[in-house]
Amino acid sequence: MKIIDGKKISNQIKKEIKIEVDQIIKNGGRIPHLAAVLVGSDGASLTYVGSKVRSCEQVGFNSTLVKLADDISEDSLLEKIQELNNDDEIDGFIVQLPLPRHINEEKILMAVNPSKDVDGFHPTNFGKMALNMKTFISATPYGIIELLKRYKINTSGKNTVVIGRSNIVGRPISILMSRKGNPGDSTVTLVHSRTINLESFTKKADIIISALGVPDFINSSMVKKGVIIIDVGITRVEDESQPKGYVIKGDVDFDSVKEKASYITPVPGGVGPMTIAMLLKNTLLSKSLKN
Repeated sequence: MKIIDGKKISNQIKKEIKIEVDQIIKNGGRIPHLAAVLVGSDGASLTYVGSKVRSCEQVGFNSTLVKLADDISEDSLLEKIQELNNDDEIDGFIVQLPLPRHINEEKILMAVNPSKDVDGFHPTNFGKMALNMKTFISATPYGIIELLKRYKINTSGKNTVVIGRSNIVGRPISILMSRKGNPGDSTVTLVHSRTINLESFTKKADIIISALGVPDFINSSMVKKGVIIIDVGITRVEDESQPKGYVIKGDVDFDSVKEKASYITPVPGGVGPMTIAMLLKNTLLSKSLKN
């Protein structure tokens, strides 16, 4: 069993990006600039956005954090997004989810200019990804592909089971794993909460990519020997014995499944760190497309 170390790979990617940024500066170019819009003061969102800002500093990007009150009107938020769309100094920006209930998330994400949509959520970019055209790939699926590539894991002809059908992870990774090339060329089955006898699919899987959000859902009885496990799940589970009062759990019961897996991502430290690294890569791509 080999651990797929997302933290190590993400740090490698950041170093590669830093080299590119240093070259841009040396050539007299403009420094890449990533902005983040944060509505309200959700603890997890604050932590995540803080990580993005620190990562920008590590690679030499400029970054802007737009903090807005949680009672901001939808129209005011749309105006702020239009400002960012029109700001030539900003290469890409993200709107941190979730948004307050009174705001229509789909309407907000649709308002982001596709050329600055470094999260890869806009239908224009999703469509280009599905057609294998150059575009921004949603950061988490992009990170999964990069992990498979850098660990030289052969996915061609493999039976890949994707658990979860969200537009952010499940659907895009199912498309990416079935496209031509490696990583890709898999026979992909997408299962979800309504799938009957889900275990019958996971037991036959060569590769399992789980983005269900149910802690310890997959155990050793549900997988075969030699399976490759990519655990996208990240859930806070209350645990009074821990200093923070909680632990972070993935979809996979790591301790039981690791005995059968040939490769497995830990939680935390697997897919999570890759998401921010790929967001930075998308920002760099956005700048290069403007040149």
